[in-house]
Amino acid sequence: MNEIEQVLWKDGSASGIKDPNYLIEQYKIYVEMADRISQRRGATNTFFLTFNTAIVAALAGFYQHVPSRVSIAVYIAASIMAITWAVLLRSYRNLNTAKFQVIGELEKRLPANMFFEAEWKALGEGLDYRKYIPLSVVETAVPSVFFLIYIYLYCQCIFEG
Repeated sequence: MNEIEQVLWKDGSASGIKDPNYLIEQYKIYVEMADRISQRRGATNTFFLTFNTAIVAALAGFYQHVPSRVSIAVYIAASIMAITWAVLLRSYRNLNTAKFQVIGELEKRLPANMFFEAEWKALGEGLDYRKYIPLSVVETAVPSVFFLIYIYLYCQCIFEG
């Protein structure tokens, strides 16, 4: 019995379940909670992508007209936002990972293993990039690219000014 399974079941096992409908209802609620985390993660990505795109566009459009001190302040603030974005994504990824581990444990007590076994097997268990590329790989790259852009522009400002 693994650690998650030990803390998931009140008496250490699922044997105390008198009515399987309780398990199914808890499963549905928990899957819905996991989906909401994914939705918040998507909203976070949309916000930060919009913010960073607007900053880059504004700076590109007004590059010659913005004093270097202002540009430097904007680059520093935008760099902090890119780091914040990356940290939030990591937190969402870790939270989702934990939720899906619990979902997998719940599914062991249900008639079908839709997510944890079947879907993961259909995706090549994450080993075949032609079948599945984790979203977290792409998500992590985007804030990093913006961060590098801001650092580059910051250095340009410092060395030109």
